[in-house]
Formats: sequence, C-alpha cells, structure tokens
Amino acid sequence: MNTQNSEFRILVCQSTGCESSKSDKITQALQSQIKDLGLSKNVEVKFTGCHGFCQQGPIVVVEPEGIFYTQVKEEDVPEILKSHVMEGKYVERLFYHNPVTGEAIPRYKDVPFYGLQQRLIVLRNCGHINPEKIEDYLATGGYTALRKAIFEMKPEQIIDEITRSGLRGRGGAGFPTGRKWEEARKAKEQPKYVVCNGDEGDPGAFMDRTVLEADPHSVLEGMAIAGYAVGTPYGYIYVRAEYPLAVKRLHLAISQAKERNLMGSNIMGSDFSFDVEIMQGAGAFVCGEGSALMYSIEGRRGMPRVRPPRSVAHGLWSKPTSLNNVKTFANVPLIINKGADWFSSIGTEGSKGTAVFALTGKIANSGLIEVPMGTTLREVVFDIGGGVQEGKKFKAVQTGGPSGGCLPESFLDLPIDFESLTKAGSMMGSGGMVVMDTDTCMVDLAKFFLKFCANESCGKCVPCREGLPLMVEIMEKITRGDGEPDDIQRLINMGETICSGALCGLGTTAPNPVLSSIRYFEDEWKAHVIDKICPALVCRSLINFYILPDKCAGCGICARACPVEAISGGKRMIHVIDQEKCIKCATCLEKCPDRFNAIVKVTGEHITVPTEPVPIGTK
Repeated sequence: MNTQNSEFRILVCQSTGCESSKSDKITQALQSQIKDLGLSKNVEVKFTGCHGFCQQGPIVVVEPEGIFYTQVKEEDVPEILKSHVMEGKYVERLFYHNPVTGEAIPRYKDVPFYGLQQRLIVLRNCGHINPEKIEDYLATGGYTALRKAIFEMKPEQIIDEITRSGLRGRGGAGFPTGRKWEEARKAKEQPKYVVCNGDEGDPGAFMDRTVLEADPHSVLEGMAIAGYAVGTPYGYIYVRAEYPLAVKRLHLAISQAKERNLMGSNIMGSDFSFDVEIMQGAGAFVCGEGSALMYSIEGRRGMPRVRPPRSVAHGLWSKPTSLNNVKTFANVPLIINKGADWFSSIGTEGSKGTAVFALTGKIANSGLIEVPMGTTLREVVFDIGGGVQEGKKFKAVQTGGPSGGCLPESFLDLPIDFESLTKAGSMMGSGGMVVMDTDTCMVDLAKFFLKFCANESCGKCVPCREGLPLMVEIMEKITRGDGEPDDIQRLINMGETICSGALCGLGTTAPNPVLSSIRYFEDEWKAHVIDKICPALVCRSLINFYILPDKCAGCGICARACPVEAISGGKRMIHVIDQEKCIKCATCLEKCPDRFNAIVKVTGEHITVPTEPVPIGTK
C-alpha cells in the first residue's frame, strides 16, 4: 500500500478495563514504531475512552475503514503496522469472532454487539474521542448547547424544553428532570446548587464511570446548562474515590474548559458564571442516596434524612439543590441542540430516550450498551448479548443493581422502561443487568444481594438495621439445609415490611431480589426448604462429591489437590472421599482429568461407592 497517499487514525481504548490489560503500552508502542518507520505524516495514534465491549479489550480501531481489533497485545503492534498500514492486509487473527457461528467480523459497525445498539445519546462519543483533549469534544459540537442556552434561551425556556422532552432521572428513581429543575428555580433561598451523582456502587456496574472517563465534557456541559436554568454558579460532582481515572479526567476537563472560558466566571463573555468542584466519596454505597450524598459533601457521615422537605428546597447546606445522575446530565446537551421533539421521538410513551446498561453475568457478550427505551429484554440478552455463555439455557435476568428483581424466561419479551420493569417486580435502577443460566441458584443469588445491602446499610432506621440482617440469617439457615416450612412466608412478610417502612431507597428496595425470586422461582425455594436440595448444585451444605468406582484411574491427582486431605487411596486404587472431612470446595472436581470424569457432584441423594480404597477392578 502506498502510505504516501493514505491517512490512518489508530484509536486505542484507554479506559480502566483496557488499561488494566496494559493498553497504554500499546499506545506507546504504536507511537514509537510509527516514528521509527517514518509513518508519522500518514498515521495518527490517539487513545479514547471505553468502547463498551470490555471483555474484548484491549480494543484497537483503525480508521477510516473502521477495522476492529480485539484483545490486542503490545507484541501485536508490529504486525498491525506492517500488514495493515503498510501492506493493506488486515490482521484477521485479531478480528472479533462471533461466539455462535465462529465468523470473523472485521468492521466495528458490523459486530452485532454494536450494530444492534443505538449509541446515539449518552455513549455517542465514548470510544471515538480523546477524553483528555477538549478539542475532540468541540469537534463533535461540544459546548454549542451551552452557548445556545446562554445566548438564545431564557432559563424558563430551557426548563420547558427539558420537561417536554420527557427526560427522567437516570440514577434509578426516574423522577422527571424538568420538574426538578423548575422546583429548584422557583425556590427563594440563595445560594442554590447543582450536584451530579457519580457515586456508582452497584456490583458489576460501570455506566457512570465509563461516561466520566470517556466523555467528561458532556457531563460538565449538562451541569452548566442546569446551573443556568436553575440560577446558580455552584456545581458539585460526587465521584467514587475508587474511580481514579475518572477523577483525573474530570479535573483535566474542568481545567481545559476554564482555559477556553467555557466554565468559570462570565462564560463566553456572558453574565453567567458556573464552576464545578469535585468531591470524592469514600466507598459507602448508601451515599448514592441523594441526602446521604449531600451530607457527605458537607463533611458529615453519609446517612439519609427524613423527607420532606426534598432537596430542591432543602438540600446541600440546607439550600435548594438540584441533584441528577451522570447519565442524566449527559443527555442534556443533545436535548438543547436537537430539541425536545427529537428526544421524545425515541423510547416509549412514559420513558423517553435511551437506556444504558452494564450487561454482565452468564452472557456471551458482556459490556456497556445503549438501547432505546422499549427494547425488550430478549433483544438485549440474545441479539446484543449473544445469548447465554457456552450454549446453556437462560434462567433469569436481574435489572436495577443489587436491589433489582429477578425476572424469569417468561418476561423476556418485556419492554425495558420504568413502568414495565417496576410492574414486573424489578426496576430500572441506575443500569445494571445481570444474566443467569441454569447453573445459578436463585436462593444463593438472592442471599448474595441481600447480604450486600445489609452490609451497606447505614443503620439509621430500624427496618434496615434490624430487618435485613434477620432476613440474611433466615436465608443462611435455608442454604445450609436447616430451613423450616414457614421460613419462605417469613421472608415475604419481613421483606414487604422493610419495603414499606425503611427510610431511604436502599431499604425500600433491598428485599426485591428475595421477593421477586420467591414470586417467580418458588419451586426452587421449596426444594431448599422442604426437600433439602439445591437443584442448581450451588449451596455447599446441600451437595456431596463422590468418586465413581468404574471411572477412577487411581492417578491420585484429586488426593494431592484436596486442601483438607479428605481423599484417600493409593496408586491403582479406587479413591474415596470422606464426607465428614470434605469442605465442598470442588477442587477435586476441577482437577480430575477430563478423560476420566470420575468425580460427580450431587444433591439430595447418595451414591453407592466403596467406603475404603480398594484396588481398581474390584466388584
């Protein structure tokens, strides 16, 4: 290929996920070798934020063809430059391969994970611009919405536009954003505040982190527009300290915006001033709740308070405060630029725009996705997600984080929107989505999430402080085989009481995984309580491991691997597991060679096997 007449842009993902796999080394190697090969005039290397398809990282995209290379390593750089850039031959071994068909897919836009999404609002710039260069954001039309808001619109017009768009809070509650801004503007007390909630603590969730790392200016621009609409120069963004890259890029973005007079005093020569201060959270999940977050900013212990009054009247430092999520603010610039009618044409009657989810669990394609509200769970799980891993059967999907409900296969055609998910016993939440297969124990899963919420409770109100640990205690009893017939109803009664009596959103939603799994998987709960079995073969106390006499080769691998010396038997002897000593760690099952498959895991039944080691071939 004649590189003198060609232009290439090589985009390297440098988000937290890809950086953990040393994508920064890939960027450095590309820059160094391009210089050594004399390709600097023809090839530009830039790093970007997250592409969303994190399991395929580090990701490298070569433009203008949009060639999508996955799981790239530093040692792959010479081949990419020599074959692709200099000879015009794509490096096929680095292509994405469809997990079902095995087909190699060279182009970014043709990968089903991306092609079936509509990454047109919140994730519009993620993976395409350098988040540490404001010039990249400006090139996409960045800050034109802020200019339009300041010079062409009155605050009331902005609020009206946001209201008519139907934008609802993306932090979980789904409160109408325009109504919140209007109430904050009408509040008489001064000063007022605009606060961005970036305290993302759900297990497996990385939606807010990704946006802050990949497109921080979109959030800052949305906050500035909110500040102008509400009537305040003061903004705070609350980010988890566990997100150092997001914090770094936010600091840099604020600095760059100030240099260009897009933030700070007299923005763009106007009378409007707006500044943002970053507050780092200390890892308390409950600080994702609005009032607890504000107490934390004030330097107090993060604990929710009784409402009313709501934060729009009595928020940060007891002053009127408009609090919105990272993704909510990221929506705002496009609504101002393209109009309420454009935004409201996307989604459903009651849920406008798009939904952003962190798709995780037993799914073939995991990562960050954006789809129009109203997209069905089936489309997300099977079309975008590629179905369940290893061809196993789908069992359930949980939406809404640790407080979300678990929905069975019969709900796969349910549209994803605020009302539909809530009616089904789940919730939109901040955007977590966990897929489960038949190897998942619904009782054990519900216990895991309930334990998480119990541990993260601030302890201020009795329902949370006392009720959640009691529910966990009952579930511990059930999973170790000591459940009683009335335990399931006890959990239902306690869960409903906590939901109706807890002080904040953590408590009122924490029992959801338990209540929804009992509602839809009652037979599995009864199996644990009445039959003392775990159908999914997960709960350790309800399973046993045995060595099959007709398959044991007497190799001794299992005995050597057992951490508690529960396996006995010598060379060419049928080995035996001492059930009293066995701690159910499954090490023997994992270590037994596939050619033998001599160890089985069973529940609720016992296999007739020798009680002492005997020579192979003994009947």
